[in-house]
Amino acid sequence: MEQKIMTSYTTRGTALITGASTGIGAVYADRLARRGYDLILVARDRVRLDELASRLSTTTGRKIDVIAADLTVKADLRRVEERLKTDPSISALVNNAGFGATKPLAASDIDDLEKMIELNVTALTRLTSAVVPNLISRADGMIINIASIAALAPEVLNGTYAGTKSYVLTFSQSLHHELAPKGIRVHVVLPGATSTDFWDRAGVPVQHLPSEIVMPVEEMVDAALAGLDQGELVTIPALPNAEDWAIFDAARVALGPKLSRKSAAPRYQQASAAKV
Repeated sequence: MEQKIMTSYTTRGTALITGASTGIGAVYADRLARRGYDLILVARDRVRLDELASRLSTTTGRKIDVIAADLTVKADLRRVEERLKTDPSISALVNNAGFGATKPLAASDIDDLEKMIELNVTALTRLTSAVVPNLISRADGMIINIASIAALAPEVLNGTYAGTKSYVLTFSQSLHHELAPKGIRVHVVLPGATSTDFWDRAGVPVQHLPSEIVMPVEEMVDAALAGLDQGELVTIPALPNAEDWAIFDAARVALGPKLSRKSAAPRYQQASAAKV
């Protein structure tokens, strides 16, 4: 039988976690509660949310609230935004809600892809925008965004999904540049294949994937939190050598000064002249 943990009550504030009823979101809920956060759990399935909240309240002693909401429904999204704007206890936001796709564009339902963009991009952006003024006023806080390795490897899954996760990565990098001087931590996680029900909705059950590429969800989240603790902006839980990301990102930064100039590159000017 689970025992309720009795401790003197202190808190690191409240973490609002989207997509919290199962998978990555539920594990983040467990880990952040054990790190001293009260929780607001957001997902569509009220029954699962209540079950998780009851279990975590019993095992961690934290204060846990739930909001049943579909973040692709404007009224539901606005309710969560309002909570982020008005609850001064909120010190962390975990943007985990999202879904994927595996079919090529020509075989995909465009309405499903539009809903994916609404959830993976629009809802994430609006929720982040809602919480940032609160965090700035605290001069403290944390935003964790769950992206995907598809942000770096757009050929591996559906291109729209990869595009949404590329957005999450670049949005997070920009947020870090904007908010780090204000005392706000931004962390973006790029999981590879993870053992969750994500794959069922994406159309490829996880059992059909090669077992050597699928990471248990608890291990993925624990690795992500280790990256957070080590001060990383970008964490790729499966990447063996962190230097590989450092080299990749340094090459990106080095391109910056070369990307906008008053004249076209000589190779284009030469090609144009040759046709005259």
